[in-house]
Amino acid sequence: MSADLSQLVKAYDVRGVVPDQWDESFAELFGAAFAQVTGADAIVIGHDMRPSSPGLARAFARGASARGVNVTEIGLCSTDQLYYASGALGLPGAMFTASHNPAQYNGIKMCRAGAAPIGQDTGLTEIRELVEGWLDSGAPGSEGTTPGEVTQRDTLKDYAAYLRSLVDLTSIRPLKVVVDAGNGMGGHTVPTVFAGLPLDLVPMYFELDGTFPNHEANPLDPKNLVDLQKRVREEHADLGIAFDGDADRCFVVDEQGDPVSPSAITALVAARELAKHGGEGTIIHNLITSWSVPEVVREHGGTPVRTRVGHSFIKAEMASSGAIFGGEHSAHYYFKDFWNADTGMLAALHVLAALGGQDQPLSQLVAEYDRYVGSGEINSTVDDQQGRLAAIKEAYEGREGVELDGLDGLTVSSADWWFNVRPSNTEPLLRLNAEARDEATMAKIRDEALEIIRG
Repeated sequence: MSADLSQLVKAYDVRGVVPDQWDESFAELFGAAFAQVTGADAIVIGHDMRPSSPGLARAFARGASARGVNVTEIGLCSTDQLYYASGALGLPGAMFTASHNPAQYNGIKMCRAGAAPIGQDTGLTEIRELVEGWLDSGAPGSEGTTPGEVTQRDTLKDYAAYLRSLVDLTSIRPLKVVVDAGNGMGGHTVPTVFAGLPLDLVPMYFELDGTFPNHEANPLDPKNLVDLQKRVREEHADLGIAFDGDADRCFVVDEQGDPVSPSAITALVAARELAKHGGEGTIIHNLITSWSVPEVVREHGGTPVRTRVGHSFIKAEMASSGAIFGGEHSAHYYFKDFWNADTGMLAALHVLAALGGQDQPLSQLVAEYDRYVGSGEINSTVDDQQGRLAAIKEAYEGREGVELDGLDGLTVSSADWWFNVRPSNTEPLLRLNAEARDEATMAKIRDEALEIIRG
């Protein structure tokens, strides 16, 4: 294995193929580096259902405890359950998961106490540099240090009780809900969170299996929603919910089996959070969520704040602005009441409460929050990202009624449409998102932008 960690340590987490790119010996070094960078005397560790996860998590615990750090292992958990433990226990945390990636991958999502994110600019670079140095020379000994204690603790019931304390579902009308856990951690958390609620639960793929035998645990890809859509129609269910592999994101389909846009969910949850906070508060949304989101926020008395794409930007903005809620087009939902961390489960509970608190079907309920026509994200492989962006700028600059904005890539907007083009940080791609007041305008603006992007 190479000592070059540049492919393994990403902007927000550690992620790579096991054992080709990293293994338990690496995990042990990461545990030691995490202990040193956080300076904590105790940490909490959890892991998902991938075959390599328990061993990697134990190795990380060894590396940290060898430096005198006490370790609480919470075992199998969703990523937001690890964030709950970090917040409730006031400890830095490490979650072993590769989220929606294929089975051979694994990774570490790390946070400081109170679920504050650790990314490139907030400690991950230092962790990487320590591990790189130790790979060459061996980790410095910790002779004379009394090893920390390693203890086990089950946090699932406490996590479920905490979420249910934030959203009251006791008096909703009975709902039939199909949940596709994709053989991921939703199969572990949903039964406990939903227990005793007025929900007729139809489980799909709840068996924990990190080889993903049924479909990838990535509901952002439409092909992975097909089974759920079919089952919702067959069961005449009120809605369907799909979780990704580590169950920190949730996707919703309505009673007809049609996907509900994450922007519409963001707007719906924002309206509910604003009502809970007396019609005041800041709501964060990234710049490629629908125009519907800031409109709904203003209509409900809130202040919308637009940010770059990516959870580190959202979480930083949540903390600095005191925002009560934030949402992204990728179905990450962030809550002030959840240590500014993302939790798909809490968003799902909000949707269930909103639907069960009135008599309309979900398709009608969300129509109020889904006002425009979007393209979805379209990726194009390009040789020269900056050159293509410059070509778009040149094509639209100076057009009457058109504004350009460089917050994240390039956003071009007019009274009736907007589109954003932004480069991928990890691949030679440009990502296009477009939206307009009607389908014909959206298609025209989408195709015009793609023609320039693809040269």
